[in-house]
Amino acid sequence: MQSQYALLDEHWLAVQLADGTVRWVGLLEAFRRSGEIVALAETEPPSLIAQYRMLLAIVHRALVRSRDTWKDSERVTWFRQGLPVDEICAYLESLRERFWLFDAEHPFMQVPALATAEETRDKRKPWTQISLASANGNAPVVFDHAVDSVPASISRQAAITHLLGFLQFTPGGLVKTLRDADKAGALVNTAAVLPVGSTLAQTLCLALHPPPLPGQSQPDLPAWERAPLTLAELRGDPVLATGPNDRYTRQSRAVLLEPEPDGQVRWLRFAAGWALGEDPQRPDPMACYRAGSNGLVRVSFAEGRAVWRDLPALVPAPQAAGHEGARVAAVVNWAAGLHRLMGVAVGHPQRLLVAGLASDQAKLLRWRLEQFALPQALLVEPDRARELHAHVALAEELHRQLRAIATDLVAMTLPDPRSKDSRSRARELVERGPLSPTYFATAERELWALMTCIARDEPDEADALWHRALRDAARRAWKPLVDGLGFSPRALQAEARCGLRLNRLLRQRLPAAFAVTADTETEEV
Repeated sequence: MQSQYALLDEHWLAVQLADGTVRWVGLLEAFRRSGEIVALAETEPPSLIAQYRMLLAIVHRALVRSRDTWKDSERVTWFRQGLPVDEICAYLESLRERFWLFDAEHPFMQVPALATAEETRDKRKPWTQISLASANGNAPVVFDHAVDSVPASISRQAAITHLLGFLQFTPGGLVKTLRDADKAGALVNTAAVLPVGSTLAQTLCLALHPPPLPGQSQPDLPAWERAPLTLAELRGDPVLATGPNDRYTRQSRAVLLEPEPDGQVRWLRFAAGWALGEDPQRPDPMACYRAGSNGLVRVSFAEGRAVWRDLPALVPAPQAAGHEGARVAAVVNWAAGLHRLMGVAVGHPQRLLVAGLASDQAKLLRWRLEQFALPQALLVEPDRARELHAHVALAEELHRQLRAIATDLVAMTLPDPRSKDSRSRARELVERGPLSPTYFATAERELWALMTCIARDEPDEADALWHRALRDAARRAWKPLVDGLGFSPRALQAEARCGLRLNRLLRQRLPAAFAVTADTETEEV
């Protein structure tokens, strides 16, 4: 196989410029223009995160090779004046032979041993095998009606984009080549967090992981600096990551793209990959955790759950001893450290990009991409972050109690309302109804105003604003539930009893919402 498609030069990486235009660049151009590129413009969330992780690994390794270590003050300089582009480009040029998409010895992020291995040399799979958006095998068909035996070809640009996202987000499951089953990618079922700057250079500075510790015995190498994976490694036990560079580029599946005569990609070879072992003490730098029923769980994209409800896992704040309710992603702490050195810029919020793919075992459920603009004070001042945690916790607790009253309301309209079956049925109807989405969507309208008050150290204003927002959210969520029950005597009686309970709850939990009109307000729910 001749070396083809140099990722350093070919235009394959989608970027957005300051004027809003999108163009495709190679890796060298991406770094040379990192001060004028606003952001990566990839549209598939898994591939977008994977591309940023690849760029972070490149920057980190370039700096390690050129200067061994660096200080945070240097990171401040790069944030303000631009990355050391010459060092980064020199690093890439020194490894040019490792950045060919097609190559007999070092195809980028691929395993050349699959071309001769007995298990894979005569077995090909369609390119949809590495596309998280495509149906393949016995996966359900929704929009993609491709046939495995006659796949359409795709461009090399699309092939590398799909490959990067797939390796990071692929769920664990059956593989049946070299091993029966395989471990998942580094970001399986994860809503990955990335602090975003005004330019690509600033984003990479914000999320850049620290230099290696002095005397670190094992270097943290990305995939392209390692020797090609062997069949013994692919068959072996899971291996812990040596650090972020390894995690960001771990070949969680063995893939070898097969070029068509015109350079397009239709087929590939596929097998179990270099399995990633997980160390609970060294979680993924872009993963954040919230409290679950049995300890901390990774924040993912749950159906119907607004991401802002996990703000306590996105904003660093001290946790009570023995009661860790959330764990912020390391990249957010690195960004917060940079802001502390530069000083909090009032009026310049820090944007957080949250993107990824949710899955249930091997079944892919949904992917999403959201952005939050957080006042910098919430990232760097523990007291402000703690206040935000408390306000979000209040919203969650009020929602829990609101849902309990709603369940009682619905149960009272069913036959034998005190029976276990009626309670279970009522609970199911409430969970499937619009109560929770309406409540959180209404509260979210005042979220930015709340964060602004907290950042300005205006606790009374924050309490009044948020209490009013939650009161209105509860009432707006309650009304369609009541309307849906109709006007039967049983429904009216149930609404009268439960409505009084809701009024008492709102006045007890949200006193600031009633403080101004406490003597005159007679409005009923």
